[in-house]
Amino acid sequence: MDKLWSPWRSNYIQSFKHKSDNEECVFCSLHQLDINDVESLVVYKSDLCFVMLNLYPYNSGHLMIIPYRHISDIEEITKDEFAEITGLITLSKKALTDLMKPQGFNIGANIGKAAGAGIDQHIHFHILPRWIGDTNFMPAIGEVKVISQDLLETKKELVKVFNRITGD
Repeated sequence: MDKLWSPWRSNYIQSFKHKSDNEECVFCSLHQLDINDVESLVVYKSDLCFVMLNLYPYNSGHLMIIPYRHISDIEEITKDEFAEITGLITLSKKALTDLMKPQGFNIGANIGKAAGAGIDQHIHFHILPRWIGDTNFMPAIGEVKVISQDLLETKKELVKVFNRITGD
């Protein structure tokens, strides 16, 4: 069985262990950024949710769909939010297919720390483009993940594709 290892994420996940409940949620602060902000990894905003690149990706093009509302469980998602999330998953798949030509996708959510959620207090959905052979020796042996394109360059290209597809 192939495994998609991500040992470089451990520092990121550990950084949330000592956060207090009073600190602002990273997703709640990120969605307030403008798409054109140079530091923002947000690639698309809709009425109830936004799409952004993962700062600690498993693969190039790793996107997250995040509701604006600060909720932690799938049972809290409204019908309108769920409809928008599924629409944005479809839109994200189209954009990634157009830009990166992946051979497959992983789509899903990790709900709770035990399920692997790095940020468990604000639900979000992952869409990962996949290619045959994208699991290799580098992460397993060298604890190094090769990401083929700079995140901000990927963001710039994805914003163009999202805008073209949606007519924005």
